[in-house]
Parts: sequence; structure tokens; C-alpha cells
Amino acid sequence: MDYSAYIATLPRVLSGAAALFRDDRGRVLLVEPNYREGWALPGGTIESDGGETPRQAAARETLEEIGLDVEPGALLAVDWVRGPQRPPIVAYVYDGGVLTETQLKSIRLQEEELLSWRLVERNEVPGLLLGSLGSRVLAALDALEAGRGPVELVDGLPAG
Repeated sequence: MDYSAYIATLPRVLSGAAALFRDDRGRVLLVEPNYREGWALPGGTIESDGGETPRQAAARETLEEIGLDVEPGALLAVDWVRGPQRPPIVAYVYDGGVLTETQLKSIRLQEEELLSWRLVERNEVPGLLLGSLGSRVLAALDALEAGRGPVELVDGLPAG
């Protein structure tokens, strides 16, 4: 079997990357997609076929979705997300940092994908982010607050 035929037999996994932004009061920036229910962090699919890394994807998606050119900070969480009728998704969450008032006022939504954005308190996160995303964001906030390395998650919950 040649190498490309062998690669074609291997399992597939999808991947995405997002940035966790906060304001000076600790509220989390969420965006409202127009293509599904619930809210999300700015982020999206990693264009790995083109050589894009998770960090590059988080920066690109932030620029595309909310118009902010921000270099992602530390990796906060990696989540292995299983789902019906699709391969698993590996979701990376980076620290987007604390946005200034000027940055918040300069947010420009990608109208093809997003309806709105808002800042929410930590206790609002689980009710707005569906599935494992709410748990993933809370785990990322905990890692950020504790000043520790990235947390490993499975379906939004600590692995192991």
C-alpha cells in the first residue's frame, strides 16, 4: 500500500479553535451565530489542509468574526468532543485577553455568520453555550484564574 492510500484509511478528526475574551469586569465575550442555536466564542474551524495551526486559526477567526486583530495568549483548554453522525472534534481555547473599551467599541461582526455579540457574567455561560461548550469555557476560565497550564477535557469535562 502506498503512503497516500494508507493515510486515506486512517481515522478522521475535525478541529476548531476559539479565543476567550473578557472585559475589565471579567465578563466573557460571546457571539451569536446565525447558522445554529446558542451562543459561541469567537472562533471556528482550523484550516489544517492549508497548514493552519490552532493558534493561527484562533487569530484568523477573531479577525474575521469580530474585526479584532489580536494575537492569542496562552492555550487554556483542549477538548475532545464526541458527537453523533460526525467524527470527534478537537477544540482549542486560547486566552484572548482583556479587551479595552476602545477594542469593544471597534467590534465589527461578520454579518454572513453572526447576528450579535454580548458580554456575559460567568454564571450565565452554561445557559447560553450549548452542549459541552459551556463546560469547556468554565474550565478555561478556571485554568486562567488558577494560572495553570491548559486543561485536558473530554466532552467539556476534565479527562481522567
